[in-house]
Amino acid sequence: MNKDTLVIALKRFGLTNKEMEAYVLLARNGPLKGTELAKQMKRNKGQIYRILKNLQKKGFVESTLEYPKRFLALRIEKILEIITKAKRDELASIEKSTDDLIRDWEIISKTENEQSLEKFTIIEGSKKIYQKIAELVENTKSDLSAITSVADLVRAEQFGVFESAYESRKKSKIIFRFITDLTKDNLKAIKLLKPKLKSALNVKARNPDLGLALFPRMVIRDNEEILFFVSPKKGASRKQDVCIYTNSLSLVQAFIGVFDDLWRNSANINDKIVEIESGKPTPKTVIIADEETAKKTYYQTVSEAHEEIMLITSAKNLNQLSENALPFKELAKRQVSVKIMAPITSENLQSARKLSDCCEVRHLAFSYLGTAIIDSKHLFQLKPSSSDQASSVNEFSFKNAFYTTDLEYVKKTKNMLENVWDNAYTSSVAILPPLFRSQIGRTGGIGAPRDIKKLPERLLKAARKHGVASAIYGSAIISPPSHLKIPEMQISALNFDEKSTLGEGEMLLINLWLETPKGEAFVPVAIVTNASSEIAAGAKAKWARTPAGQNVIQVKPEELRVWSEGKRLFAGWTISIPLLPPKYKLDPGCILFEGFGDEFHETLLMPLPSGYLEGMELDGVEAFTTFIAPSWKFSGPGTSGTVGKAVMIAAAPEKSKS
Repeated sequence: MNKDTLVIALKRFGLTNKEMEAYVLLARNGPLKGTELAKQMKRNKGQIYRILKNLQKKGFVESTLEYPKRFLALRIEKILEIITKAKRDELASIEKSTDDLIRDWEIISKTENEQSLEKFTIIEGSKKIYQKIAELVENTKSDLSAITSVADLVRAEQFGVFESAYESRKKSKIIFRFITDLTKDNLKAIKLLKPKLKSALNVKARNPDLGLALFPRMVIRDNEEILFFVSPKKGASRKQDVCIYTNSLSLVQAFIGVFDDLWRNSANINDKIVEIESGKPTPKTVIIADEETAKKTYYQTVSEAHEEIMLITSAKNLNQLSENALPFKELAKRQVSVKIMAPITSENLQSARKLSDCCEVRHLAFSYLGTAIIDSKHLFQLKPSSSDQASSVNEFSFKNAFYTTDLEYVKKTKNMLENVWDNAYTSSVAILPPLFRSQIGRTGGIGAPRDIKKLPERLLKAARKHGVASAIYGSAIISPPSHLKIPEMQISALNFDEKSTLGEGEMLLINLWLETPKGEAFVPVAIVTNASSEIAAGAKAKWARTPAGQNVIQVKPEELRVWSEGKRLFAGWTISIPLLPPKYKLDPGCILFEGFGDEFHETLLMPLPSGYLEGMELDGVEAFTTFIAPSWKFSGPGTSGTVGKAVMIAAAPEKSKS
């Protein structure tokens, strides 16, 4: 088959003439930068990047993590495999030409070994996502692990993922581990799926007692590759599904730690099936259908507590508890310990402070089921009043409340709650405003941010000499486990886009809560960037006279990634980051932001110790955050989370702004 025949085949696959030209050039020359491809095709850079974006969406091209990025053509075998699976009947004639196409590919291809490049790939839409999962299954050598919903398992079966597992020549040596949330409502679906998981497969499955609300859905292959969902579990259509794929070993290890911890704290799914089918434990377990009866039983049991109460509730329910805090005050007088966990936001912050007078209150990003354990003898679980919203924000309803006094079940659930309690925390800076409660305006020696309506034109004019940044932005406060003796830290992640005058790139700004001559405050201690040397030099100048100014670290593109889609943002780093003072460091990890609530607009000016004046203008939302650090064996929520879009950052020496 000659080049013309290959072009005809590519056209059948849905490529335009420009896309075919770009794909063939990438295949012939190997990985190229966008500017290099633009020169070869004699087109402007904007046109080329649109062509490359379309090729990425169609699954023909991937990008590396270098800066600037290089783009590489997928090997034709992979493309043929994906397309023939999705359109077997339509592409029957193409299947017959597979050998010729591969032979032509070998003649023109100089593509680098894709496995040698660490990369992130964004995959959108269920069809492409499950095709990628099938590919992971087929390439598995020893172990495939997944955290997934029952609905996802049903979709996987519909897309032929299980057939891929059964057809694998190494199936007898592969261990398939699934964690899924089994309930009475989805039991039938699981029982229908079991025969499709043929006996030749070594499948192990477990059920988490507190559900999967806190954990991202993910698929991990052989501790080498991971695909994890960043789209919402509920309320999104299949076409809206979004996944991030990476073969970055440090980040894969981070998520393996999350999976293994959840696996250890989950029950064998066959035991759960027997429990649901038999109704066990029947004598001590009831579903209280009537809402008023459930409330009466609950409040009476709480009022009679003798030793301890543990509660997980939603952001809205925390406000209700605060309005009716009298029972907790009475319990405190009787020396009954009350521990409350809920998402703490700007809307319930005052309620959390009020309850803290008589209870221990800690923040967590997600609320699971509404859960209460009284004296290690009574367990109540409540569902959200509406399925249209996340339980973190929505109220819990007493209708069809679950209640049990089965001591074994209560003990097991309490162990899970105690683990959640250990990873939850209350922030020492929770009283500050939503966006800048952790910002640099709280740093010792730096003036507080001044809230204004618009960045002054004189600042923008002066800043153009030093660079004006346009970026996406995420920020949160992280409390490391107490045994590490690391202060609270604030992590800000930025992705500078093409509108930035100094170019594109990504950056982390890290602050530690330290003692200063003016008292405790957040102090900038490290800057990490994969951007240009001009951006790094600008950061060093701007943050001079702070520890961060002496600790600007330039890394390779594959060592830092900040990505955003809608109200979600992901930041991951694969290197150990030294912090000042040098006794501290931040090991490889990642942080996930999930924005919620109404959008706000904010503009602030901040004088910096270097003599610079920095202005920031953004549209943002508050965000739930999850921080994952494998070396700490820690996965937990952050506080004061913010996701900002259309962020403009301008800075200039104060003397030059006038």
